[in-house]
Amino acid sequence: MYDERFVAPMRQELTRLGVEELRTAADVDATLSNSAGTTLVVVNSVCGCAARNARPAVAAALQHDVKPDRATTVFAGQDTEAASRARSYFTGYAPSSPSIGLLKDGKIVFMLERFQIEGRGANEIAQDLTQAFDKYCGHKAGQTA
Repeated sequence: MYDERFVAPMRQELTRLGVEELRTAADVDATLSNSAGTTLVVVNSVCGCAARNARPAVAAALQHDVKPDRATTVFAGQDTEAASRARSYFTGYAPSSPSIGLLKDGKIVFMLERFQIEGRGANEIAQDLTQAFDKYCGHKAGQTA
């Protein structure tokens, strides 16, 4: 585990955007189990591709007109029980970090694994996320289905 003083700024890159941090397995279950609507789950990490690609992509995507009902994050390698529990909701996907999942009514509907984040630009990843938001998260304010 890394020293929390080292990790805190990496956590804050997402929490300052309003992303809810889930620090325990109980937090994850309380948030994701039987949840209605859409929830973004970011598995954060200390690695370079999280800093350079994943966190900036999430920040950009959350500026989109259409977004999930809730945005959450767990920190791999730090809050290990929370990260493990969050990954248990990513049925059919191997554990990786960073990774970004979108759940709808508690079921995974979209996933970006590390291999889809690593080596790509934040703008490309943000575009993948906003396309998923458009597909699964509803409509812009003032529009109807």
